[in-house]
Amino acid sequence: MSYKRVSVPEEYAGNRLDKALAQIFQQFSRARLKRWIDKGLILVDGRQLRPRDLLRGGEIIEIIDVKPEISEVSWQAEPVPLQIVAQDKDVIVINKQAGLVVHPAAGNWSGTLVNGLLHFDKNMAELPRVGVVHRLDKDTTGLMVVARNLPAHTSLVRQLEKRKAKREYQAIVTGALTGGGSIDAAIGRHHVHRTKMVVVANGKPAVTHYRILEKFRAHTLLRVRLETGRTHQIRVHMADKNMPLAGDKTYGGRLRIPQNPSEELLKALKDFPRQALHACKLGFIHPASGDYVEYQAKMPNDMQELIAALKRDLDAHL
Repeated sequence: MSYKRVSVPEEYAGNRLDKALAQIFQQFSRARLKRWIDKGLILVDGRQLRPRDLLRGGEIIEIIDVKPEISEVSWQAEPVPLQIVAQDKDVIVINKQAGLVVHPAAGNWSGTLVNGLLHFDKNMAELPRVGVVHRLDKDTTGLMVVARNLPAHTSLVRQLEKRKAKREYQAIVTGALTGGGSIDAAIGRHHVHRTKMVVVANGKPAVTHYRILEKFRAHTLLRVRLETGRTHQIRVHMADKNMPLAGDKTYGGRLRIPQNPSEELLKALKDFPRQALHACKLGFIHPASGDYVEYQAKMPNDMQELIAALKRDLDAHL
């Protein structure tokens, strides 16, 4: 009897089997996954592999005959408030608020989006990553789609792999840009600070497109479209081009302010609590109907208030 059957995302091509499984099935410990590999309870395209064997992406992973251990999943259901934009038996679309961590991890074992999803639908515990197919950083707001069954999960993962899903963001960046553009620069983990990402020649391909929505004296409001979905991609790409997101404590460097700012703007920039990034549009092929569906989420109040302060500062210097 097969418990799980899922396609390996292309982003894990070249990874060891044990490391890829730890990312795909985060609700299980690495030790447990390795034990299942060693026992032959995890098959890759119907074959038993070793933990160190490399994946090429696209293989079918099957976890079989492990029912007795399934109840030991460590993630707990909790009544975490979720802003649900749309839902049916196949998917949930959520407008994630700032400060909400997606997956439980060290320092955040409770109060996460996943804890809330398990409370919303206990059956989602049976899915890889509790149905989460893409993530937003803790302090990034906006739209996410979550699968509620395995066929929907497989469909959404494949759409993301093949760049068929549409993801657009609004971002306030530091710098007075003169035009839009594209950034095609591979991203990998920082060789020293392992929680940070960086543009590196041997990283994973990453492509970001951006266009100007509004210009201020020393900041620019952008519309950003992702082709790929690397960790921290927009934040890393923008910082690498010397136009980091306003409020980004990790990649933004020292606070940058225009000359002779108003007291209001100075306070707004100093007090802004997070990276100014919002996932405003999400489109995908519905896994069951086959129709293209699209959702939009209004920019949150904190970003709207920062833009208002930037506008008033601009007007005062005209």
